[in-house]
Amino acid sequence: MNIVNEIFEAFEKRGGTAYFGEPVSVLEHSIQAAAAAEQAGAAPSMIVAALLHDIGHLIHHMPEDVADHGINSHHEELARNWLSQYFGPEVTEPIRLHVAAKRYLCRVESDYIRGLSPASIQSLGLQGGPLIDEEAEEFVRSPYFQRAILIRRWDDLAKVSGLVTPDFQHYRSLLESIARKEVA
Repeated sequence: MNIVNEIFEAFEKRGGTAYFGEPVSVLEHSIQAAAAAEQAGAAPSMIVAALLHDIGHLIHHMPEDVADHGINSHHEELARNWLSQYFGPEVTEPIRLHVAAKRYLCRVESDYIRGLSPASIQSLGLQGGPLIDEEAEEFVRSPYFQRAILIRRWDDLAKVSGLVTPDFQHYRSLLESIARKEVA
């Protein structure tokens, strides 16, 4: 099976689950993030990163209420590890860093944390809270930190019940064009 089919299968099997206390499913959240990237005129790799930023939630095989059990699933690392076999760092690094981006924004923007949903506040606590000085310095040294901030912003916008978006199939050809054709 090729990676695009595997991605579609993951979203078909588990994408309809609730998105951790938000009024949308994981599938709706992912499409809304990709649509926000698309509307912003983002590069194709960033649209793909926005679409797949939370795929780790679909491949970790933990219950959807994992945060309620005090567990950080490290979905961003799972996603990066799995996707890096098929996509370059222009896709996988913003995905890996989107949680750090939330933690960074909580540190540097006083209003940011007040805008987070209760579910996002809960996961923030499990993810380590706002970055400390050394972590923030390391984050901004990454060549992908600005892209991770964009993914985070689109993630934050992608929690609207009933929002009209393209369907998941809309992104198939984009996924196919960005994915590596062969894996060594």
